[in-house]
Amino acid sequence: MPVRIVALVLVVPVRMAWDALAAAGRFLYRTVGRPAGRALAWLARAVCVWPFVALWRWVLVPAGRGLAWLARVFVVVPAGWVRRYLLAPLGRGLAWLYARVLTPVGRGALWLLGSVGAVLAAVGAGLWTGTVWLVRYLVVVPVAWAVRYLVVVPVRWAVRYLVVVPVRWAVRYLVVVPVRWAVRYLVVVPAVWLYARVLTPAGRALARCARGVARLAGVIVAGGVTALLWVGRILLIVPVVAFWRWVLVPVGRVLLVVGREVGEALGHAWRVAGYVSVAVGRFLAALFRWVVVEPVRWVYRGVLTPLGHVVRDAVLRPVAEAARGAGRAARQAVAAARETVRQARADVRRALFGEHPQGDAPASREPRRPAGRTLDGSTTALTHLTKD
Repeated sequence: MPVRIVALVLVVPVRMAWDALAAAGRFLYRTVGRPAGRALAWLARAVCVWPFVALWRWVLVPAGRGLAWLARVFVVVPAGWVRRYLLAPLGRGLAWLYARVLTPVGRGALWLLGSVGAVLAAVGAGLWTGTVWLVRYLVVVPVAWAVRYLVVVPVRWAVRYLVVVPVRWAVRYLVVVPVRWAVRYLVVVPAVWLYARVLTPAGRALARCARGVARLAGVIVAGGVTALLWVGRILLIVPVVAFWRWVLVPVGRVLLVVGREVGEALGHAWRVAGYVSVAVGRFLAALFRWVVVEPVRWVYRGVLTPLGHVVRDAVLRPVAEAARGAGRAARQAVAAARETVRQARADVRRALFGEHPQGDAPASREPRRPAGRTLDGSTTALTHLTKD
């Protein structure tokens, strides 16, 4: 309850100021913002929309229609005429010429050339086949058999058994076998003995030493890490956990309770302040009504309205009647002056040009309409001829 009382005392001025600002904002929006917005919208339409609409409706659309008409008259129609009366007949004539003349002539020429080529190809093939057969079986085959069995076969056997075989045996038994034995007993056997008797025991010993050193280093590192973890836990984690558990958590709970109570108190105070603000506003509105509005209304109804009626009946209506009478008199004077001027003009015209054919009837300023057609009067050429 004390918290709510303090919150109410602190919140009531803020809520009343807030309600006053909200009321002022609504009043400004209704009286200034909305008309200004409508004026700006009308101005934006007048400046940005209507010129473009007028430009589109009265300039671009007629120009486009004119350009379309010009394109149709000067491009589409001539192009259609050229296609219909020039290109289409020309194309049909070319197609007929190709189908009726060029195609049969081309087919005949191709058949003739094919026949002549076939005959020439047959004759040439026969001559070439005979010539090839004669050259093959009378010249090439005997010469090839003679060269093969008289030259190639003896030379090949001589080279094989006199050169290749001796050289192969000499290289094998004089070079390859001694080098192979020398490499085996001078390089391979000592290397195998050195690897088996010296390098293998030394490598195994080094491997055992390395495994021992690695185990020792692992034990040392594990002990150091364990010691550091225990030290960090004791020096950092345990104090932090204790501080969180025994200090921050209770303080946070207290602050949460206090904050919840303060928030509820502020909400309750804000609602109560709203009721207080509404009551104060209604009181001020009633006070303004009874102090300002009602006296002004009484003065308007009891003083200004009867005075206005008296002024209207005693001053304004007689003045208006006098003004209307003066207007009527002025119009009558103007009409009389106009009739006098018209009569004077008629007298001057009669004095200068004589009597009017229609007598003294005033000339009408409207164009004369022809008389209606009757049985006696007609405007046809046959009627005029009959009358003549």
